[in-house]
Amino acid sequence: MSLRELVVLGTASQVPGRTRNHNGYLLRWDGEGFLFDPGEGTQRQMLLAGVAASAITRICLTHFHGDHCLGLPGVVQRLSLDGVRHPVDAYFPASGQEYFDRLRHASVFHETAEIRESPVAEDGEIAEGEFGKLYARRLDHPVESFGYQLVEPSGRRMLPEALARFGITGAEVGELQRTGSLRFGHRTVTAEQVSVVRRGQRVAFVMDTRLCDAVYELAERADLLVIESTFLEAEAALAQDYGHLTARQAARVAAECRVGKLVLTHFSQRYDNSLSFYEEAAEIFGGEIVVAEDLSRVSVPKRR
Repeated sequence: MSLRELVVLGTASQVPGRTRNHNGYLLRWDGEGFLFDPGEGTQRQMLLAGVAASAITRICLTHFHGDHCLGLPGVVQRLSLDGVRHPVDAYFPASGQEYFDRLRHASVFHETAEIRESPVAEDGEIAEGEFGKLYARRLDHPVESFGYQLVEPSGRRMLPEALARFGITGAEVGELQRTGSLRFGHRTVTAEQVSVVRRGQRVAFVMDTRLCDAVYELAERADLLVIESTFLEAEAALAQDYGHLTARQAARVAAECRVGKLVLTHFSQRYDNSLSFYEEAAEIFGGEIVVAEDLSRVSVPKRR
């Protein structure tokens, strides 16, 4: 059975708090584990959340501010310590190659895990696999930052009544799914005749940025949008100055882009009431809103 969920490892911004660790998000996607922005303390948070290092197959860094990457050394070393055998692909802004090198080799350790580096230099597709395609888009932040979008290819859902009408049963159904058509004497039945399109799911991950076109491109029709909301609208000018979003802005993106579930995170330490973020977003976005909490799990919504 496939598993698709977001494991929240940390939700703070620049300064962690008593209940909020620095950033860290593991997206479980069937057989893949995408670790986004492992901030300081991620290795311990993984332990508390019951996430093994072997669950990580890809690491995605949006940028090289400390709250988004200082946990990378511990994660990299844990991969080797635990003897993870599969390769782990790492995506990060190419302009920060020097910082990635420092973090990857921050101290002495016996490296056995295979880390395959994939620096991101421009917008577009950066990876493809059974999970679908992974895209990156450059955001608007004081340092170069990229957002990520996971897109599953569309498939087809077989209709039992249509299959029965043509007398297609058992192994014939599987063959039709694989080949796209079946021949019965002089008659050919195509998959389109007995199925409907099943749209692939989408997940978007948007961290530190001002509002820009890339934010909307990443969020478009996302089933799950994980997005920073560092400030409340009362501090909108401050958010603009420092290259961040407010909860209201994040909700506006979700509403305009027809998002399924909105996950707010990356909260400034100045706030001690997370309910305010929910209330502000709910004024704009009528869908499901999650104010992320450390060690919580957020399911990817069912297909729409």
